[in-house]
Amino acid sequence: MTAFEELMAFQRETSALAQIAGRLGWDQETVMPRGAAQQRGEEMAAIEAVLHARRSDPRVAELLERAEPECEVSAAHLREIRRAYDRATKVPADLAKTIARVTSEAQGKWAQARADEDVAAFLPVLEEVVSLKREEGAALAQGGDIYDAMVEDYEPHTTGAQIAEIFDAMRPRLVALRAAVLDRPAPKAVEGSFDERKQMQLSHKLAVAFGYDLSRGRVDKAVHPFSSGSGADVRITTRTSESDPFNCIYSTIHEVGHAAYEQGIHPDFALTPLGRGVSMGVHESQSRIYENQLGRSRAFTRWLFGEMTETFGDFGIADADEFYAAVNRVHNGYIRTEADEVQYNLHIMLRFDLERALMTGDLQVSDLEAAWNDRFEADFGYPVNKPSNGCLQDVHWSVGLFGYFPTYSLGNVYAGCLHEALRGAVPDLDAQLEAGDTTRATGWLRENLQRHGGLYAPRDVIRRASGQEPGPEPLLRYLEKKFGSLYGL
Repeated sequence: MTAFEELMAFQRETSALAQIAGRLGWDQETVMPRGAAQQRGEEMAAIEAVLHARRSDPRVAELLERAEPECEVSAAHLREIRRAYDRATKVPADLAKTIARVTSEAQGKWAQARADEDVAAFLPVLEEVVSLKREEGAALAQGGDIYDAMVEDYEPHTTGAQIAEIFDAMRPRLVALRAAVLDRPAPKAVEGSFDERKQMQLSHKLAVAFGYDLSRGRVDKAVHPFSSGSGADVRITTRTSESDPFNCIYSTIHEVGHAAYEQGIHPDFALTPLGRGVSMGVHESQSRIYENQLGRSRAFTRWLFGEMTETFGDFGIADADEFYAAVNRVHNGYIRTEADEVQYNLHIMLRFDLERALMTGDLQVSDLEAAWNDRFEADFGYPVNKPSNGCLQDVHWSVGLFGYFPTYSLGNVYAGCLHEALRGAVPDLDAQLEAGDTTRATGWLRENLQRHGGLYAPRDVIRRASGQEPGPEPLLRYLEKKFGSLYGL
């Protein structure tokens, strides 16, 4: 074999092992018995030790030195392997193993603390996670900004300062839109009791409607919905609430967006550095455009109203227009994943500022709950009523995902750009969505973005697909037009 072929064979085995580690995480979130948490932590630590050893193996450096790219794809492979190797060799193996063990255990402690509404029970292990992630960040940054090093894991070539600049540009118009909308009478909400078994049946139907291939995936339930895997095994989870069917419906569509990205990557890239989404921001652009610009559109909700009526019978909403207003109802709430499009990014900005302060040491873990509650009341105008609606609501920090939260809003920004281009490319989109047909829309996304996997850098793939430099203006125009119309502004 050539050096490049040998390197790719080694990388393929490493990627396969990483998929196994991911499957352990899926199992932990879905069907693992609660009493297995400590043992699972040891299992995760063991496989992380193997992965870290492979990712930092000196043979990788030697092969990178000799490997010659023959085309754009092989050059991208080498670029991504070199980037991963450089990061892996900066983190001591013992530290990587410890982080895997502690975060696996912390996830279970977070879930229990959340169920018990007991912040104090979670803070000791969160303190340990934050300390370990600071140590990892310092190793990666090598004298640079620790938080930037964290962000690099999820959104390459992006810094905390660049994110802050985008958020500063968005915040005034979002705050103004929120105030104007909430000053208007709220539309009727969907209320009642919705059989959770029927919700899951509708969930599966929606997954298929948005192009999810169930021969290479499955839909399960979890406390916090997520997507897992790539290539031929991409799984999603959703959740149900007897009083809120939208929780299940839009969690499913959102996660299908993630899964469709992974399933849509060119099969030649499977188990290679290019065989996964290029960044979490680009990943989120897919889940958000599926969920919001498509799934919450007036056209698609007209079809969904019929499906809801067929599934649940008369549920108190008179017609498709009233249903569209209910789906897009702007209202006070605590939960990020349940937030409307107007307020969602304000939830992300709160988390971005807090986690950035945790990584720099400007905020101590012991002060996190108070800082969260103060910031939430300042931003939203009412106090947090319980920890599960506050700093315990998200799993991310328990598993060490610092730098992840801002990619949700970057995904919204990217989705705004993609949506404008999609509307131009598919002028009869609304007629198709009204029939419950997403194939032209999802096909355009697959062809112009998803199939590339990690071939291009995050902003490059958005620029190529949308024909414009990524920025918040298209998203803000979309939000102001949509909610201005809905609320008569």
